[in-house]
Amino acid sequence: MNTARVRRIATPVALVTMLMLNACTTLGPDYEEPSVAWLNDWQPDLYGQIGTPAQQAEVDLRFWWRLFNDPVLNELIETARHENPSLRIAGLRILESRAVLGIASSNRYPQVQQLRGTVGFVETQERGGQAGDRDQSFTAYRAGFDLGWELDFWGRFRRGIESAEAGFFASITAQQDVQVLLSAQVTDLYFAYRTTLLRIGIARENAAIQKRSFEITEKIYESGQGSELDLQQAKTQYLATLSTIPELEAALIQLRNALGALLGRAPGDVPELASLGGQLPEMEPVLIRDVPARLLLRRPDVRTAAWQIAAQSAQIGIAQADYYPAITLLGSIGWSADTLDPTPDTLSTVVGPALTWNIFDYGRIRNNVRLQDARLQQSIEFFQNSVLLAAREIDDAAIRVIKTGEQRVVLKDALEAAERSLGLANTRYQEGYADFQRVLDAQRALFAQAERELVNQGAHLSAVIELYRAIGGGWLDMPVEQLVPASVHEAMRARTKWGDLLSTPLPVPPTER
Repeated sequence: MNTARVRRIATPVALVTMLMLNACTTLGPDYEEPSVAWLNDWQPDLYGQIGTPAQQAEVDLRFWWRLFNDPVLNELIETARHENPSLRIAGLRILESRAVLGIASSNRYPQVQQLRGTVGFVETQERGGQAGDRDQSFTAYRAGFDLGWELDFWGRFRRGIESAEAGFFASITAQQDVQVLLSAQVTDLYFAYRTTLLRIGIARENAAIQKRSFEITEKIYESGQGSELDLQQAKTQYLATLSTIPELEAALIQLRNALGALLGRAPGDVPELASLGGQLPEMEPVLIRDVPARLLLRRPDVRTAAWQIAAQSAQIGIAQADYYPAITLLGSIGWSADTLDPTPDTLSTVVGPALTWNIFDYGRIRNNVRLQDARLQQSIEFFQNSVLLAAREIDDAAIRVIKTGEQRVVLKDALEAAERSLGLANTRYQEGYADFQRVLDAQRALFAQAERELVNQGAHLSAVIELYRAIGGGWLDMPVEQLVPASVHEAMRARTKWGDLLSTPLPVPPTER
């Protein structure tokens, strides 16, 4: 092919290409995060009552559990961050969505780049007829390269990249949300375990006291100085208290196993719990300087819902692009030859634009646009509902923190009164001023009050934990190397060429730059 011919072909193609590129547009709505009308004026009524500024101690929301100053708890959460299966899966979904984004980004370049070639051996044999017998054989060669580049004339591919990028950022915030849940679950199970351990201790202590009373009444009855009624009542109360211990011990094992599952371990493999003892920590009021509305919108699950809207919004533009023609630049170079001497070698070149247009779709495109728009509205409603539920969780946790704190003051006084009552009942019984029923009633009341006071303390800790979870505390920006353990990285690299996707730092979402 001579130079003049190439110029004749290339010039109009270049002009058409420039015109089309200059006329490119992007269909569909641009993403805007929905506003929440009521949020600007929302303030939980009880938010400021958690503690006065003079009483409060500020904590880093990323590590809020350090408020408890418990080395065992800190170790358990650190272990969970490395070994929890759900957190690993969330990290792998980030890598998955990163690959999806790479696929979408590749559409900016020629979509068809194919090298083809064939080699064929041909043999013919002719027998009979006027021409006589004749044999012929030869080898034919063909090679070619095809190029097809659909221009992003209507923004189909740009919207696809936009959707994939939003999905990528949604996977990051989803992983952060797993961190929030994991921190709260480990802390809650840990203190539930300690609370149950103390409840077993209270039950055994009261059972020991009631056993002594039963033994005393048994001796008195055998000596003929007491009634069988006192004996049977003492025995009943002692055995009733004793019967609560197996149920509590079963609950203790279940809590340990649940905690072990969060740590990625087999049931029973939580040696960190073996040396636990002592009372539950006394909670001081905590200062959270930021207002709940801003904290709420920064919750990872709310951010995930917002990114899902962005991803779906771009799908409308992708669907609308089907209304318009697809314009593709095509190029093909082909060569063919064979071993027959009379046959010349052939070189062919094809260059030019192509147009495809679905002009009769019988409502398919229109209904696909409607489908994507309905899904967008669902995403918006899901976001609004996520914000609403998050606000409810904050308000519910705040009232629980306050009311369990108020209840504890009353229960402490009730426990002191029960202890004093038992002492007086024992004294009056020994001096002959009261019957044994008063002692039994006092023992029963003491056990019940001690149990209620401890359960309330555990409930208060659980409410504090829920408050920190509700405001979205407990997550970090994890480097890509920490999304999954090193052993998993090595296994993935051994299977597949991941390139630098397992080491390149994760980008910062546009809203946080």
